[in-house]
Amino acid sequence: MKETVLLTGCTSGIGLHLAHQFAANGHSLVLVAPDEGELGVLAEELKTRYGIAARWIAKDLEAADSAEEIFDELQAEGIPIEILANNAGHGFHGRTWEIPIETHLSVIRLNIEAVVRLTNLFLPPMVARGRGKIFITASVAGFEAGPTVNVYHASKAFVLSYAEGLSVELEKTGVTVTALCPGATDTDFFPKGNMEGVVGFQKGNLMDPKDVAEAGYNGLMSDDLIIIPGMLNKTIVASRRFLSEHALAKISEKQYEDVPPEKRERTRGDKESPPQL
Repeated sequence: MKETVLLTGCTSGIGLHLAHQFAANGHSLVLVAPDEGELGVLAEELKTRYGIAARWIAKDLEAADSAEEIFDELQAEGIPIEILANNAGHGFHGRTWEIPIETHLSVIRLNIEAVVRLTNLFLPPMVARGRGKIFITASVAGFEAGPTVNVYHASKAFVLSYAEGLSVELEKTGVTVTALCPGATDTDFFPKGNMEGVVGFQKGNLMDPKDVAEAGYNGLMSDDLIIIPGMLNKTIVASRRFLSEHALAKISEKQYEDVPPEKRERTRGDKESPPQL
């Protein structure tokens, strides 16, 4: 029997396609996101389409007690989580000092605190069993500073470093860590973060979230530590070897500049394929 997966941020974008990847490969799923209605629809679709067990827990992961509530509920029901897939996250665009502090803290709570809380709860039983997998959706943003999307980039640098350090701690335990590091991908990240008009979305080499999720799943099953889907994204990360941190930050800044409205051609969903069997 395939491992049972707890997947956060699963109702759109990379997370939605990860849900289909896991289900298509026979994994039972515990789906976590804030919207109860969306979760119910997704769970029923996965059960009907793939014949797997899927249940859902509606939680706002920015709430400090949500991770423990999820853990306690599953413990009470005797559902062991063998793969923890930390995918939920968001970011916002603007000059750092002009963005309200609560917006910055929202990014930190979801992108960092929720990951650490969930991992700290679900990891000890994995170590005790001698098997398990921790998956974290990081980003190529974690390899470089991001002027005007500063806190988001910093949050991804945190989880990337966290995954790398954790992987060393977990050597010889039977538990592995995988960090997925996509670049610009056609997801709700851009419209929700007020970034649908930026260069990276309008002019960049946007990836299909289905392809990103497939790369993430395959890398996770191969116990890869770092997954960077797409040749351009690999090149961006490799450029750190010969470009200064300031030069990389300036390149990143250009990706978040606004394209004039009359020159915008893309809208959310143009590059995304439907989830497939």
